[in-house]
Amino acid sequence: MTQYLLLLPILLPVAAAFTLNGKTLKNDGSRRFFVVGILLAELVCTTLCALFVKDSLTLVSLSPDLCLTLSMDGFGKLFSLLAAFMWLMSGLFSQEYMLHEENRGRYYAFLFLSEGALTLLCFAGNYLTLYLGFELMTLLSAPLALHTQTDAARRGGLKYLFYSVFGACLGLFGFFVLYTYGRSTAFVPGGVLDPGKSTGHEALLLTAAFLSVLGFGAKAGMFPLHAWLPAAHPEAPAGASALLSGVITKAGVLSVIRVVYYQFGAGFLRGTWVQYALLTLTLITVFLGSMLAYKEKIFKKRLAYSTVSQVSYILFGLALLEPVALTGAVLHVVVHSAIKDALFFTAGAVILKTGKKDVRELRGIGKEMPVTMWCFTLCSLGLVGIPPLGGFVSKWYLAQGALQTGIPVFSWLGPVVLLISALLTAGYLVSVSIRAFLPGADFDYTALQKRDPTLWITLPLLLLTALAFLTGLFPQLFTGFISALADAIV
Repeated sequence: MTQYLLLLPILLPVAAAFTLNGKTLKNDGSRRFFVVGILLAELVCTTLCALFVKDSLTLVSLSPDLCLTLSMDGFGKLFSLLAAFMWLMSGLFSQEYMLHEENRGRYYAFLFLSEGALTLLCFAGNYLTLYLGFELMTLLSAPLALHTQTDAARRGGLKYLFYSVFGACLGLFGFFVLYTYGRSTAFVPGGVLDPGKSTGHEALLLTAAFLSVLGFGAKAGMFPLHAWLPAAHPEAPAGASALLSGVITKAGVLSVIRVVYYQFGAGFLRGTWVQYALLTLTLITVFLGSMLAYKEKIFKKRLAYSTVSQVSYILFGLALLEPVALTGAVLHVVVHSAIKDALFFTAGAVILKTGKKDVRELRGIGKEMPVTMWCFTLCSLGLVGIPPLGGFVSKWYLAQGALQTGIPVFSWLGPVVLLISALLTAGYLVSVSIRAFLPGADFDYTALQKRDPTLWITLPLLLLTALAFLTGLFPQLFTGFISALADAIV
């Protein structure tokens, strides 16, 4: 009966969204108690599922091979717990940030609904359920990108919808092919292809695998379906931008893991044109995103381009089809989520307190907002890959995994591109900290005033910075669990 616990983290935020009312939102105390309480309860429910649920739960059965099923495996535990924690951090941050925004009821409603949809995707036990969760998450998170209703927000939100729905259609094609040539659409380590059915249809299966990964990779910002990300993320409220960049992009990563390792199988794809094509696209994305971020002057847009690059580190590790690289990729899911959420919270705090959106305007801001900018600086060093922060460990695993594969060209080209990207990351992030703390001898210090935000913003910043250190100082807390998952599916 414990499998029915899986419904709680899905239905709780949905119920909360429909019980929001204007009276609750107008009173600061009631709003904070309700929003933070629901998000904290969501984290507790997800933790209970991770600890106690062993069996799957079938919700709807259209046929023996076509049903909506929930289950909780290792990747489901990791991604759902990560999402629940990051949603709580965003909820805390939004208590101060959203005070200057209109339509707070709509914002919190879709914040809850999108979390329920993402949890459904994390708990998906088969391809059909994954597809449903992916589509629902797109539709329910799009209003977060559209929230401010400016022209730029509408353009960005529509781009997000178009790219995500188009990507889901490519994934749906993969579902049809797998339903025809697989033993089932359930997620099975090693894949589900039926040799009796698939023999002679390898070209179609490889094409379906490539299109499916390309489609789900759109959510992760992989080239060439990446253009929505820098258009949509900067226009959302900062708390939503953090989730879009730090967590919702990981829905694309989880979907790719499910398709590659649990449907087609690493053995089927290894050494094929699909693997080489994906490795090529991911490295292009890593370099392209870093270059665009380096040249970008708008603070939040720079961080969005950074996400394009950093999430493709993860996709590169997945495409190597090697256990060590897969371990690094999944660890980078955790590291990047913590760091990128913190960086977007920093950008939001700066905009909230000063109205400054251009990095060239941030001269001396470290003197006015020292706690905020120190968190930004430490997290930036983590994203560059400086020890003892988690970014160093995850990138070390990625480089080691690439070198161990022996894949012609890519075994050495991958680490080289990652190193170049790290240097560019230092250029576009550390330069902000230098400008913030070392404004120069001609800077007018008399005009400075303390602007650090309240604990509602500072606390999640400190917690996420601590998580960035935790993954670097004690990586074995994560790598042991992740390595066991990697060994089981590669």
